[in-house]
Amino acid sequence: METHIKTLLNRLSCASITIATLTLILLITKTPETCISSKPSSNSITKFPKSSCDYTHRELVSIEKKNKRIWSTNDWIKKVKSLTQLFHEIQSLKFLNNHTKALCVSAGAGHEVMALNQLGVIDVTGVELIESPPLVSRADPHNLPFFDGVFDLGFTAHLTQALFPYRFVHELERTIRPGGVVVVVVEECDFDELGEIKSFFNKCDFVSARNVTLAGLRMTQILMRSRVPP
Repeated sequence: METHIKTLLNRLSCASITIATLTLILLITKTPETCISSKPSSNSITKFPKSSCDYTHRELVSIEKKNKRIWSTNDWIKKVKSLTQLFHEIQSLKFLNNHTKALCVSAGAGHEVMALNQLGVIDVTGVELIESPPLVSRADPHNLPFFDGVFDLGFTAHLTQALFPYRFVHELERTIRPGGVVVVVVEECDFDELGEIKSFFNKCDFVSARNVTLAGLRMTQILMRSRVPP
């Protein structure tokens, strides 16, 4: 009796394994009905996108096409226009001209770099932790890969977001030549907050501070001048 039961159980086990194997093979070989065909019929009105079921790779968008799309957006144009106006006013103070070597630290996608270029400043270097070619190169703002005093003007709009603001300012000051200027833009601040920002600088003297509007936001522009050794 026990022998017959064991034989029956073995047969049931083999049958279950066979059914499971066939089911698995069927699932692997059969295309799911949820997949959209990559070859729609000629009578189809709507052109569906290719399905991932076809194992076809998406076409990679070139950097040129990507940048062209980004640079044509209203948000981009608005920010660049605001920064161009800000730099134009700095230019009127004789701190900026077409031959100025400018450094933009934590430049993001490169709005400030494009603004300076549009103003006629050719030698502009933008750096950020993540590069955005061709406007911004990759570099750590806390450890800039430049020699001392190689730039005439330094600009940043992200000092308050720096992990180590003293180190951030130290590197910015280090790369600006004596007599050069550092322009810092922060959220609109009061007298005490301005004093705290000024305390980050050891090699620059305070020149001026004024409230400005950038892309609809109220900001404070702080101008510092690199100290000339006696």
